[in-house]
Amino acid sequence: MIDVLITGAAGRMGSEVVKAVSAADGMRVVAAVDPANHGVTVSDGNGGLIACTVDLAAAIREHSPDVMVDFTHPSVVESNLVIALGAGVDCVVGTTGLPETRLAELAEGAPAGTCLFMAPNFAIGAILMMRFAAQAARYMPHVEIIELHHDQKADAPSGTAMLTAGLISQARATVPDAPGRETEIAEGARGASVQDVTVHSVRLPGMVAHQEVLFGGQGQTLTLRHDSIDRTSFMPGVILACRQVGAHAGLLIGLDRFMEA
Repeated sequence: MIDVLITGAAGRMGSEVVKAVSAADGMRVVAAVDPANHGVTVSDGNGGLIACTVDLAAAIREHSPDVMVDFTHPSVVESNLVIALGAGVDCVVGTTGLPETRLAELAEGAPAGTCLFMAPNFAIGAILMMRFAAQAARYMPHVEIIELHHDQKADAPSGTAMLTAGLISQARATVPDAPGRETEIAEGARGASVQDVTVHSVRLPGMVAHQEVLFGGQGQTLTLRHDSIDRTSFMPGVILACRQVGAHAGLLIGLDRFMEA
């Protein structure tokens, strides 16, 4: 049995994780932590309720979880990781915003055998989209990314867009010019440059998580698009990570690491 503690348990993603873990064979929710919602109960999806507590360190001492799943906020995820990793708890993190260098430092300071796993996106389709984008970039180096999320998302560009840009940068042999920046009428109209890949961020109510990768070539275009229309789309990836993280150590980034297992 894999015992799971969930931070941000009363949030939109955290509450879905509670249900997914409760429904999964061989694992259970042993604690739900959400300082902003102390005492609030979260449905386990089977008619049961789990009460949220405030003190992460106390919850770890009391319940000795195997895994902490964190869907919180960039402002608090680091402190959560310091506590959990310091206690030797493997971490599955969907909260983006911390630089990879800091994640590596946190993982390095954890007890031997502890794993810090972070994924910018837990949707299987999004992982495939990124993989296909890296393949296409070898042959079509002219590319831009448009990522679209709900208006409460805390970071821009999204972690998925950042990772996609990095994969494209590694894959393509040349970096073509991205014309138009020098003639912008409104600053930022041409988007941000992430590892020499132009990225545009859209934030609107009604959206969940969406990304287009647009390639252009002589007389042709190629568009790769992934849409998460419901937060349940991320849950198979979260469950996969919870099952796999205990067999690894150190820092791992990207769900594809476990999809190859």
